[in-house]
Amino acid sequence: MNINDKDGRKIVDIIQRYAQKHSLWVLAYGTGCGAIEIPPTMTSRYDAERFGITGRPTPRMADVLLITGYLATKTLKRVIRSYEQMQSPKYVIGFGSCTINGGMYWDSYNTIKSLDHYLPVDVYINGCMPRPEAVISGFVKLQEMISDGSANGWEKYRDNLDLYRSQQKEVIKNWQMPDYNW
Repeated sequence: MNINDKDGRKIVDIIQRYAQKHSLWVLAYGTGCGAIEIPPTMTSRYDAERFGITGRPTPRMADVLLITGYLATKTLKRVIRSYEQMQSPKYVIGFGSCTINGGMYWDSYNTIKSLDHYLPVDVYINGCMPRPEAVISGFVKLQEMISDGSANGWEKYRDNLDLYRSQQKEVIKNWQMPDYNW
């Protein structure tokens, strides 16, 4: 098999996506009450590792950023920094109503209302709080998207970095972060 021919490349892509979808290394960024549902998801009752989902301690070791709960503008800066430290391909899962529309903090001056204005979200898991079954369902959805090649939020972020950066700087007033050049 020649790796440069069209059919050979397709086979390599299929194998690569199969391996990626079955080894999701997660950095859980617990910002609110949503983090309480992660430990049961990882323990023996729900056993997320049977799907290839396991936790990692640092952004550089992870390929999925799981944001659980509301994001204050102060924590948004840390989340962006963590996301940008992750290696590509990387994925974002927004967990709970707070990441979708602000949830119960929708009228707070200090929380963001929609995570996808600041980072590319591949999958949202709705609910307040989503149960472990919903969390696993969200990961399975991400695996399906990886398999068919539609989980490409990291490419959108890279291609539209100026747009994302301008939206980030609107809410983060004291922007003192390094500029990346991918």
